[in-house]
Amino acid sequence: MSAAMSGQGTSTAVVIGGSAGVGRAVVDRLVGRGYRVGVLARGEDRLRQMEDELGREWVRGVPCDAADAEAVERAADEVVAAFGAPTVWVNCAMLTIYSPFREMSPAEFEQVMGATFFGQVNGVRAALRVMPEGRVVCIGSALSYRSIPLQSAYCAAKHAINGFVEAVRSELMHDDVPVTLSLVQLPAINTPQFDWAANRMPDHPQPAPPIYQPEVAARAVLKAIDGGNREIMVGAPSAEMILGDFLAPGLLDRILSRKGYEAQAAKDGEAHPVRGPNLFGPADYPSTAHGSFGDRATSRGIAIDGDVARFVAAAAPVLLAGAAGAVGMALARRR
Repeated sequence: MSAAMSGQGTSTAVVIGGSAGVGRAVVDRLVGRGYRVGVLARGEDRLRQMEDELGREWVRGVPCDAADAEAVERAADEVVAAFGAPTVWVNCAMLTIYSPFREMSPAEFEQVMGATFFGQVNGVRAALRVMPEGRVVCIGSALSYRSIPLQSAYCAAKHAINGFVEAVRSELMHDDVPVTLSLVQLPAINTPQFDWAANRMPDHPQPAPPIYQPEVAARAVLKAIDGGNREIMVGAPSAEMILGDFLAPGLLDRILSRKGYEAQAAKDGEAHPVRGPNLFGPADYPSTAHGSFGDRATSRGIAIDGDVARFVAAAAPVLLAGAAGAVGMALARRR
């Protein structure tokens, strides 16, 4: 029996975009830890399904468009009235469209930016107003460092999240605000995104392999909640892409121009469900963390502290040079 179901939990959390995908996996883990969770999302049917499954005493669904700042503020007040002030806040709302930029309308681009970037901005603003202390976690992506073709709006939004979070984090430190602000950078995850996203590719979209299950991401979010990490990179491919772009961005440009389209297209002959597009309204899809690529997704993945990864990458040449010098000196002494 979970801590929540045994009645031991009293803390409050908020998850924006928590009715499906990574957000749903995070909600499940928070409830399992004993949190009462306010879930903000557009899909009211999914919110009511979650309340039925997990119990309204543990989950309160508030229909809300994350891109609407006033709606997010009202939703935050509703959660506080129901459960009390949160000590954990997770921003996970996102939208994307698989389309060449030249074929994307201004309204489509702005809709993706509204949910994926301004949803996080609005979430952080509301969190800092109602949280006396605690952890705020923003969900990023390896694509926030290395963009890929066909998702220009989504990649732009994820890049913007990095800049926004870094600025606000410094402000909180300057003002001694007892709230930590973490980034969790995700790899390709098997979520409903690929069954409901707007798509102009001839094939069904797929997560670019390797693919991870949403629970891998949820574990990393809980790690950030526990430790207040500045940044966590989920899965070795995320760290490789982030560090690889730092070292050889031009090479990655060329590789992605040749392979980036194919990697996102499910040319497997299987019939995948199409429940979208969800760009301008919620899709008819149940509240679930998982999409339709579970047969090729792994439930195992490492969560790497971003600062540690950068230190190791920077120190590796020096350490290798030092080791080589030591070996050389030892050999010389033996001679």
